[in-house]
Amino acid sequence: MKTKKRRRVIAAIFIALLVVCGSAYAYIASALKPLNAESKKEIEVEIPKGSSTSKIGEILEENGIIKNGTIFGLYVKMKSERGLQAGNYLLSPSMSVAEVTDSITAGKVHSKAYYKLTIPEGIQVVEIADLIAKEFKLNKEDVIRQLNDKAFVQKLQQKYPTLLTDKIFDSNIKYPLEGYLYPATYPYYKEQVTLEEIVTPMLDKTNKLIEQNAQKMKERQLDVHQLLTMSSLIEEEATGYTDRKNIASVFYNRLAKGMPLQTDPTVLYALGKHKGRVLYEDLKVNSPYNTYVVKGLPVGPISNSGVKSVEAALEPAQTDYYYFLAAPDGQVYYAKTLEEHNALKQKYITQKQS
Repeated sequence: MKTKKRRRVIAAIFIALLVVCGSAYAYIASALKPLNAESKKEIEVEIPKGSSTSKIGEILEENGIIKNGTIFGLYVKMKSERGLQAGNYLLSPSMSVAEVTDSITAGKVHSKAYYKLTIPEGIQVVEIADLIAKEFKLNKEDVIRQLNDKAFVQKLQQKYPTLLTDKIFDSNIKYPLEGYLYPATYPYYKEQVTLEEIVTPMLDKTNKLIEQNAQKMKERQLDVHQLLTMSSLIEEEATGYTDRKNIASVFYNRLAKGMPLQTDPTVLYALGKHKGRVLYEDLKVNSPYNTYVVKGLPVGPISNSGVKSVEAALEPAQTDYYYFLAAPDGQVYYAKTLEEHNALKQKYITQKQS
């Protein structure tokens, strides 16, 4: 009896240790990620001369840059980082602990940026080209031409070979970098900046996002191009009120059944138009982007999605929905059958328009 009791006690202790270790690992992993991946804030942080690693961690935590200063210190020691430099740094809660450490180690002190480029979530390459042209006083058509130039893109591919695969050179792809330019705010500290230097930080952020999610991609059997394509569809269908993970579940459920995705933003992308309403004749446009015509994913991304849509593509909700519609008030309604979907459409769309 005593032996059995002792075994139960040992088993209980072992299980408790596993729970504690698992919780600790999860917390540490989350503390190494960006505090707020979608934050557009840039905060000037002063690192005084002679600051210890623990003091720097404390400063970063107090300024809302990282989640936990102690874990920052452990990360620095584990990586054997040397030479964290004093100075004023422009940092953001959207930076991971690794990115913050790199900035402080490299001594990338804050100086006034010549240019600041903000890429909103969900916009397309042609719109990014317009923003670049306006900020850097360039010709928009020249920017688009260079972004589409194969030699230019291949040069970027050499920097990011696992991110930019040959799928982006499919002859049906409109813009090879569509979906790969990470939405964020980018400061540029040189007066003369090349387009390669403008685009590289965007690709670098996307590359880091992909590296962080490599295991989840493997589990879901998605390559980079498929992930960014799926996340762009989610991004385009989402509104401020929607649950992206439910939208993702609808797409995956339809793919599993061999149903076409039939998502209107792919039609508009195929047409190259922005308009409020897709007409019946639009649905017939013959394009590898049009998900009313092709089964499966379109040939490539249709926009540059934010991290929330990427997360939804990797971790969709588990539902048995096959349809959804967005009402004029921004609310999204889901249905399991076409009959339910049509009833919702009649209630929230047709009646409102009549």
